[in-house]
Amino acid sequence: MKYLALAAALALPTLAHSAPLCDKLGFAGLLAKCNAGEEIELTLASGKPISDGPITLESGAYYEMVITADGSAELALEGAGFFRAIWMDEIVINDIEIRPMAVDSFEFDAAGELELGFIAIKPGRYELALPGARGDSQRVKIQIK
Repeated sequence: MKYLALAAALALPTLAHSAPLCDKLGFAGLLAKCNAGEEIELTLASGKPISDGPITLESGAYYEMVITADGSAELALEGAGFFRAIWMDEIVINDIEIRPMAVDSFEFDAAGELELGFIAIKPGRYELALPGARGDSQRVKIQIK
């Protein structure tokens, strides 16, 4: 019976293990500088793609996303599923730091920049898109591994 249980356990697929990008996190924990992934840059501009391509994130790593609007149109970016799959450290707008509990979307009425610091948590496939978007250039696919 022991061997049967061991064989069954070995046959199960290995669960994804979320781990930070470095081993020596120190007092900052997951917010440590060594645990930071590459900066993510998104652009909101009329008639231009939001991103150069899909984005892959590592669960447990810290990221900064910079969303820049050029003011060519009043544009929003929504992605409730993605925003619920991350832990938001802060949102910075005009040097004002906001510590949100939840976000559904961002809307730019004029040119500006928003910085979102977060830790990727829940593995899965998500997307950020312009509301009512139909084209691929109006959305960015994000995968958390």
